[in-house]
Amino acid sequence: MIIGKKNHPPYWLDWLLERFCAPHLWEEVQGDLHERYQLRLKQKGINKAYWFYFTDVVSYLRPAFYKRKHATQLLYTDMFQHNLLLAYRTFKRFKGSFFINLIGLSLGIACTLLIYLWISNELHIDTFHEKDHRLFQIMENRKTARGIETGASGLFAEILVRDMPQVEYGVTVTPPNFFPKFTLRTENQNVKAVGKYVGKDFLSVFSYDLVQGQQDKVLIQPDAIVLSESTALRLFNTTNNLIGKTIEWQVVNLKKPCVITGIIKDVPSGSSEQFDFLLPFEAFQNIMGMGKEITWNTNSPFHNYVVVKENTNLDQFQHTLDHLLKTRNSTAKDISLFLKLYSKNYLYGTYENGVQAGGRIVYVQLFSLIALFILLIAGINFMNLATARASRRIKEIGIKKAIGASRFILILQYLSESLLMAFCSLLLALLMVVLLLPQFNQLTGKQIHLDWDLQMILSFAGITFFTGLIAGSYPAFYLSGFKPTTILKGIVPTSWSEIWTRTGLVVFQFTLSVVFIVSVIVIYKQIEFVQHNNLGYDKDHIIYFETEGKIANQSEVFLTRLKNIPGVLNASSLSGYIINSYQSSGGNTTELVWNGENIRYNSLGINYDLIETLGITIKEGRSFSNAFPSDSAKIIVNETFVKRLGLINPVGQIVDGREILGVTKDFHFQSPHEKIPPTIFRLERQYNSTIVANIQAGKEKAVLEQLAIFYKNYNPGFVFDYRFLNQDYQTLYVAEQRVAILSRYFAGLAIIISCLGLFGLATFTAERRRKEIGIRKVLGSSEWGIIYLLSREFTRIVLLSITLALPVSYVIASDWLKGFAYRISLHPWYFITAGLVALGTAWVTVGIQAVKAAHINPSQCLKDE
Repeated sequence: MIIGKKNHPPYWLDWLLERFCAPHLWEEVQGDLHERYQLRLKQKGINKAYWFYFTDVVSYLRPAFYKRKHATQLLYTDMFQHNLLLAYRTFKRFKGSFFINLIGLSLGIACTLLIYLWISNELHIDTFHEKDHRLFQIMENRKTARGIETGASGLFAEILVRDMPQVEYGVTVTPPNFFPKFTLRTENQNVKAVGKYVGKDFLSVFSYDLVQGQQDKVLIQPDAIVLSESTALRLFNTTNNLIGKTIEWQVVNLKKPCVITGIIKDVPSGSSEQFDFLLPFEAFQNIMGMGKEITWNTNSPFHNYVVVKENTNLDQFQHTLDHLLKTRNSTAKDISLFLKLYSKNYLYGTYENGVQAGGRIVYVQLFSLIALFILLIAGINFMNLATARASRRIKEIGIKKAIGASRFILILQYLSESLLMAFCSLLLALLMVVLLLPQFNQLTGKQIHLDWDLQMILSFAGITFFTGLIAGSYPAFYLSGFKPTTILKGIVPTSWSEIWTRTGLVVFQFTLSVVFIVSVIVIYKQIEFVQHNNLGYDKDHIIYFETEGKIANQSEVFLTRLKNIPGVLNASSLSGYIINSYQSSGGNTTELVWNGENIRYNSLGINYDLIETLGITIKEGRSFSNAFPSDSAKIIVNETFVKRLGLINPVGQIVDGREILGVTKDFHFQSPHEKIPPTIFRLERQYNSTIVANIQAGKEKAVLEQLAIFYKNYNPGFVFDYRFLNQDYQTLYVAEQRVAILSRYFAGLAIIISCLGLFGLATFTAERRRKEIGIRKVLGSSEWGIIYLLSREFTRIVLLSITLALPVSYVIASDWLKGFAYRISLHPWYFITAGLVALGTAWVTVGIQAVKAAHINPSQCLKDE
């Protein structure tokens, strides 16, 4: 305590008493408390006197403090209500700017909310697994002469469970698209379904909900099968009492009976991989004759996942894992292993020279920036319109300041207006989101729902608050800074900084709009180039379907009869699929050693006439022919394979134990992001899983009807389920197509919002210069002269925006195109077109107001207030 003289209580308590006590009661209260203090000082001593004085002061001040607090609360409540009333009156008075701001902010917030929902969905893909933070895929970096190649490791995960105590679970699974669709058969039903072989601990590693069966036993027996609920319904029309029932599965010419041991819920939409049923990996080992003995030397095309134990040091674990591989596998000197969090695979799937270099996360980042920029464009409209109409609110500001309103109070008022505007815009934006969400889901291929959980509510509120704060901050500080002595004279203070700020905001708006327009043009032209680029094979009139039923065992007879159908130009078969065939059952990535270098190439098993059916050109040598039985031991390679090996006169040379029979011109079966890989065709007729047919152009409908009848008669009980090859090719760049469509909408939205702001500014400019326009018209100025006068300033601003936007858009477009192996060149007309579109749109927007102002009667302009 701060103590005064012995007979006087602490000074700081007297200060508190004076601070909170009513002024007319101060002396009476102080005198009473001091008398009581003197009495206790004599009776109880100084320490107890101090203590009792302290309690007396607190007892007296408690109601006074609460009264003061209550008064403060009432003050802020009244202030809030007052600001709301002022905002309402302002909106009512300036209806034009109110609706411009409302529409602009609503569009901006609606766009941002949709992007937020999409980004949230992307970031949560594969994160629903219970052990997500401990679930990893085993990956490898392989050193080659061309750099480091990154991919999934073929090391079996079960080895790590056995040899590394840090691993709790480990499973080996077949990759996506490793098999064509299976046929599941009951006595009365045949169903096509996507299946995969998985290790026995699959359901302990991944959190796919098991609704029937025991988790640790459903995948133990090699003849087991676990169905999804929807697949069970398709087979049995129920999900009840199915455990123990027998069904048969078939893929290619393999068929096996199996027993239903479990039912899982359908794979959630938040999973990157979708499947309909699970089979034990042991069954696949038995079919392929792999044996059960697995060592560190065993390599495979499968995916392997591990769950590490809690509190495992990952750096130490990876070091030990890499050391064990090199110690126990003498051929792995150029391979290093690492663990990648499973839930990161979806977003971070691209590597360059062993370093993570993007993936779908690039689009997440891109659309995050787009959402931010669109919000800023919408907020800029509010800033510019609020400052532009300052002259119409200048007396209000001056009077408030003159009667004692502080700058803080004025800032609160204008921020209240912007936050109220943002809240009103949120309500309209939510209505837009609800109405547009089905179409948005269709565009993005998502199943997004508005789940009103706490995170979503807080996110939407945060976006709205941020928008209102950003939009209202500059007007609040700008308007509250006026001096009352100046503005009460009717003088609106202007400065170069204000003019440059407002101009800069408009320039920023249109710069972004031009960048968006250029992006839309470049994306559209790149996709058009990919669609019409010569791929080295015919994809437009090719259909394919999987072998099943009788066809699987009699494919040669089926092909012979298929070729005799009028309109079928040719037909053949292959193992796996054509598009991305190296990821399917028949095609795979293989290595050979050539001149001391490990060279990876794609290998595809095909039947006679496949090369001719697809229209692939033979450059040297010949194709496979059934007139030469020895062709089964030979291969056909593409040009890239020949260049990669540096072969001269390749036909007849022996590569990896096989003679080269022919060389094809290059063809592109892969994604447009990838370069054409070295590829070989091998003659393999026994395990072909896909029938391919080339049908006559212009007669597709008639030929398909005949094919359906023929298929039904030849393969009774099975549905003719075909696809066009060009549909599969479209899926290779579906992400780019969606980006193109969304960018088109976002660019249009950015232009609309920018033009709304420009329209508002042109309206206020015309209103502010009414008398000038009237005088000019009296002095003989033409209407075109008035239009030119009002449009000139805005034209300069838009031209400056175009000048700034073009180099920025060039850099962005060039960087995006680097992700494609085959891409367009950036022509000047892309940028010229974008500039002309922005300029023309601005002229139309400003011209409407300029023409309206030019037609005003001068007598109305020159009227005194």
